[in-house]
Amino acid sequence: MQPGFRRAASLGTVVILAVTAYAVGDELHRDYRFKVGHRPSVSIVNQYGPISVKPANGHHVIVSAILHSDKVEVFQSQSGNRISISSHLLPGSDAESGRVDYEVLVPADASVTLHSATGPLHAERLHGDVILEGNTGRVDVSDVSEGHVHVRTMDGLVTLTNITDGHVEITSVSGNVALKTVTGPFIQVNSSSGKILYDGDFGSGGQYELTSHTGDIEATAPSYASIDVTARSEQGKVESDFALSPSYTSFAVRAGSAFAGTMGKAASSVKLFSFSGRIHLRKR
Repeated sequence: MQPGFRRAASLGTVVILAVTAYAVGDELHRDYRFKVGHRPSVSIVNQYGPISVKPANGHHVIVSAILHSDKVEVFQSQSGNRISISSHLLPGSDAESGRVDYEVLVPADASVTLHSATGPLHAERLHGDVILEGNTGRVDVSDVSEGHVHVRTMDGLVTLTNITDGHVEITSVSGNVALKTVTGPFIQVNSSSGKILYDGDFGSGGQYELTSHTGDIEATAPSYASIDVTARSEQGKVESDFALSPSYTSFAVRAGSAFAGTMGKAASSVKLFSFSGRIHLRKR
């Protein structure tokens, strides 16, 4: 058991309101139920296997865990309004025997932190902060509003859909990143070699920064978008479907490799940068 859990247990802060367990074939199902207050914090760490988080009515966090063998355990604790869940691998476990599948229901205002080395991560219909960390598994976030969305991954596909009024930061080494209808005061995507796709209207009054070292960047916007846009690729091709009004930029504008301009009232700032990838600002 980890030191933090031992200390919590010794102080009597571990509170499990309800625990049930039952076996189906070689799988062991465990269900945990925690009573929480306003804006709880939920953290789940899983070495192997998926984590899915959805909202539910009421003031409870409900965790359903499917253990694929007896080579893995689930540690859980509650300290006030903080819930911690983690998978603990036992000797002899591997990616299959150490797998745990988590399905979690939380109050919609909960802040969640999810980590899985190989499994997919999914969060939807929340309006608290969402932090997702993975290696190879895909990351999917949808219908989140009024919260921060932070994603860090190695090469898993990242998809964000219908994110509004959010502070979004995505860091990926080689995975592709797709944003659809994502708006907010600050949207930042950094990828070393993955492709970045944006499909939306860039909101109003936001700052959008899409950067990939060697990957392509494709941003699609409607004809009524209101943006001040700069785009540059040192070695790749850069093009725009829009007739932009020229604007000042700190770098030299060169046809085919860099452009800068405005559309409408230029309410949002859009910066598209790549070292060798292709950049295309498309008109929907």
